[in-house]
Amino acid sequence: MNATPVAILTPARLSSFMDMLITLFKLRVVVLLVFSSIAGALVAGAIPNAAHMTNLIVAGTLAAAGASAVNEYIERDRDALMRRTNKRPLPMSRFTHPGGVLLLGAGLIVAAVGLSLLNNAAQAAWVAAGALIYIVIYTLWLKPRSVLNIVIGGAAGSAAVISGGAAVGAWNHPAVLLLGLLVFTWTPVHFWSLAIVHRNDYIAAGFPMLPARTDVPTAARWVALHTLFTAVAGIGLIAFAPHTVLYAAFALPATAWLGYDTVQLLRAPGARSAMTLFKFSNAYLGIVLLAAMLAFGLP
Repeated sequence: MNATPVAILTPARLSSFMDMLITLFKLRVVVLLVFSSIAGALVAGAIPNAAHMTNLIVAGTLAAAGASAVNEYIERDRDALMRRTNKRPLPMSRFTHPGGVLLLGAGLIVAAVGLSLLNNAAQAAWVAAGALIYIVIYTLWLKPRSVLNIVIGGAAGSAAVISGGAAVGAWNHPAVLLLGLLVFTWTPVHFWSLAIVHRNDYIAAGFPMLPARTDVPTAARWVALHTLFTAVAGIGLIAFAPHTVLYAAFALPATAWLGYDTVQLLRAPGARSAMTLFKFSNAYLGIVLLAAMLAFGLP
């Protein structure tokens, strides 16, 4: 009797599965949010407990991944209309039961909040706030209705920073709040630059993203305004850093580079300069977060 072939997890299938998870959970964004929470804990000036930090990292990863999955479930139909997003797992119908993604995402958020409670109620509250801001205020309410969607939506990233401060019992420390403000003002720089590049996609999907509702030069000026706010917040952290020179050595050149790319966008508003700014904005936030971790975390 001939044996029936059995499907096995080949390297190609494993690679495809991992690519799907990276996209569904937006793991690149998750990494930045977790870095933000770690930086939030370190700039608070307290010496983090290893168990508390582990809790923060795991809870932050679960919450951010869960919120991303819920976001992709809600936006799956509009994602199908955009070339940038139409290859995501849900528009591609890679799940037999798409509702399972919604349940999985919600379950991850609940697990993150429950885990955070093992640290303290403040961390749990800020972890929950970050997920709710992203899902309810940004995805469901503002993104389909207002050109200010990403301005308010940036508060989800700020909540990640403040959850880090909460993990060490200092969510309202001035340096934590200032770093949270930096992430808040950085978010429109990052997303509006991307929206300029994919302006036609947002028009096709009916999203009132600012660059889709105004001309590109006007959008560039709004990006520049938020770059200015971001630079002020980033430079302002110098006043709180125990290792001032160390923080400044990273943050000042990165801020100057961000400013340069923004000026280039103002001079030649278009997809090419916007993509350059978008790419460096990722690096900028990573550099500032790393600088903060070192300047505030080293003895």
